[in-house]
Amino acid sequence: METIFESLNSMGLFGKLVLGFLIAFLFEQIILKILKFFLFYTIVQESTSQVYVLFGEVVTTISEPGIHFLWPKLTWKSLVINILGTVHVLDLRMDQSYLRSQPVNSEEGAPMGVGIWFEAFINDPIAYLFKNSDPKGSLVANVSNATVRCLSNLPLSKMLVDRHELSQIVRSEVTQKSQDWGYKLGSVYIRKVHFRDVNMIREIEGKVVNRLRQVTASIKQDGDNQVHVITNTAQRSASIEFAKAGVIRPKIIGQALSEMAQDPEVNQALFEILETQKILDNPGELILIPANSGMIAQLISSEEKVNNKSKNN
Repeated sequence: METIFESLNSMGLFGKLVLGFLIAFLFEQIILKILKFFLFYTIVQESTSQVYVLFGEVVTTISEPGIHFLWPKLTWKSLVINILGTVHVLDLRMDQSYLRSQPVNSEEGAPMGVGIWFEAFINDPIAYLFKNSDPKGSLVANVSNATVRCLSNLPLSKMLVDRHELSQIVRSEVTQKSQDWGYKLGSVYIRKVHFRDVNMIREIEGKVVNRLRQVTASIKQDGDNQVHVITNTAQRSASIEFAKAGVIRPKIIGQALSEMAQDPEVNQALFEILETQKILDNPGELILIPANSGMIAQLISSEEKVNNKSKNN
């Protein structure tokens, strides 16, 4: 002890302040832990509830967030609850769950799967703790059974379209039972409705593909028919115009020749040009044979006849 006092006396002012602060901090923590253990006070967090049970009996329930002094309320019971009793801390926040592919059958006999999403929160901590050993599991099972019971044997079109109305039906079916277990059901929404039979899914896909092919072929055929109508109309109009031109052409040429025939010089020059053109177009040959050639002219003439016959054949 003397050594301790001597070491304390040898410390400076700053060291004494630090040591005093540490001792005060440890003393405060120990005192607060002791007071909290004997429930002199408790701190309730936001969205939580504390249920105090002693000798199998609920003593009190505190759901208001903040600091609460329990000795005036619990008297001597606060000293022994943590020893002989239990303090339950419950989370009152909203809980969300999603049930996948609940099996139902439509009115047409099609096996369908329904995915349903719902919210729930604890509104009665005592009922939640003591009326049902697994309230959340019971709520999930109740929602699943209500979904199957309310949505079975409905028309397929109604199941695929009227989801909001069906969600309200399921919620009204489950709400009363869930409140008996301390749970309050919030929003309920049917998120997904699908076919469960793989063969039926493939059959529907095949029908949709075939229908798309039929529609595509019909659109293509309609387009081809319109193109043919436009093409035929254009060809008919062109044929009519060509026929008109063929009828008018001799008249125009005759009028032009008649006008040119009125001028003798132009008429003479035209016919000379036409005669020259015919001569140039003629493939005939000019063979010069000397005088007193005897049989040469006859031989050349016979050779030309033979060549003409072979060309014609």
